[in-house]
Amino acid sequence: MITNFILRALDGKITLTVAILLVVAALVPALNLLTTPDSALHIPTYAMSLMGKYLCYALLALALDLVWGYCGILSLGHGAFFALGGYAMGMYLMRQIGSRGVYGNPELPDFMVFLNWKELPWFWYGFDWFPFAMLMVLVVPGLLAFVFGWFAFRSRVNGVYLSIITQAMTYALMLAFFRNDMGFGGNNGLTDFKDILGFPVQADGTRAVLFAMSAIMLSLCLLVASAITHSKFGKVLVGVRDAESRVRFLGFRVENIKLFTFVVSAMFAGIAGALFVPQVGIINPGEFAPANSIEVVVWTAVGGRGTLIGPIIGAILVNAGKSFFTGAFPEIWLFALGGLFIAVTLFLPKGIVGTIRQGWTSRKTLRAAADQEKGRGTALLPQAAE
Repeated sequence: MITNFILRALDGKITLTVAILLVVAALVPALNLLTTPDSALHIPTYAMSLMGKYLCYALLALALDLVWGYCGILSLGHGAFFALGGYAMGMYLMRQIGSRGVYGNPELPDFMVFLNWKELPWFWYGFDWFPFAMLMVLVVPGLLAFVFGWFAFRSRVNGVYLSIITQAMTYALMLAFFRNDMGFGGNNGLTDFKDILGFPVQADGTRAVLFAMSAIMLSLCLLVASAITHSKFGKVLVGVRDAESRVRFLGFRVENIKLFTFVVSAMFAGIAGALFVPQVGIINPGEFAPANSIEVVVWTAVGGRGTLIGPIIGAILVNAGKSFFTGAFPEIWLFALGGLFIAVTLFLPKGIVGTIRQGWTSRKTLRAAADQEKGRGTALLPQAAE
């Protein structure tokens, strides 16, 4: 059963993308650790961490594409799931600091000591154990998505109304996490991380492993998403996107289909957030900002929604472009980035991958029509000779 599930995912484009990601997962850390800084092939640690951040964003865009591109749910709140996964990882990293903090308290993080907390809140218990923290990376975003989706989809909230509600959800969480009495660091969030699994977070070797894990997890999630969309369930999923009422009349429980997809997508986003935090070194309520979730929609649209590979390309290209523009044109980089989005909307309405796919399909159709016309002409030659 598992073998069939994997084989369904491995079409040509997905196989090539996974292969590229696995090569990158091995090659980039090797060029960072095994080459000298004066070598032309050397990749600096800061560049590797920056690329690792891009891969985390790519996984977040993939998560959105699963619900938007294949199920028709335009979520403007996926930043919330990303941030919750990041906070779960951040809580583990904070517990690893122990007595090495500024105040030397072996139990309480520094911000709790500063705010005169007397004991560790109950929801911080267990986060000193890595497996529990990783479980929470999946459970917390998945549980929020399940509760939210249970009420929203059974109430048949669709379209722009659902988008607004998802945005309201992430905005409400942002306001809540800004409060000092929530126990998550307030405005400053969680930072000053020391170790992960006993290895220094800032060490080159640790950052190389984190980069490799980002590429590997993106590959695994891409395989899972591809297997889902290439299965019979995936065909029903596309039916929900294109004609939800017809799928209902056929006897399918549309709300359950949406709920399952929404929860899986939220878990993907949580994994992306968990990989993001140790590479960036901080997690704060700003990650809940609605603008971040809107930006994920832009990445997905630029790459091409409903393609799985497109959002990955879009997230990497847009964020690389942002990094370039902020360095090359610090005063006008927002206008340059806005111009890029407008150009894509006008000239590539289906996104990069969607436009390439459409062009390839049109070319095959024209070639088939030409071959058919040529065949007819050949068949008429004997009659003309008579």
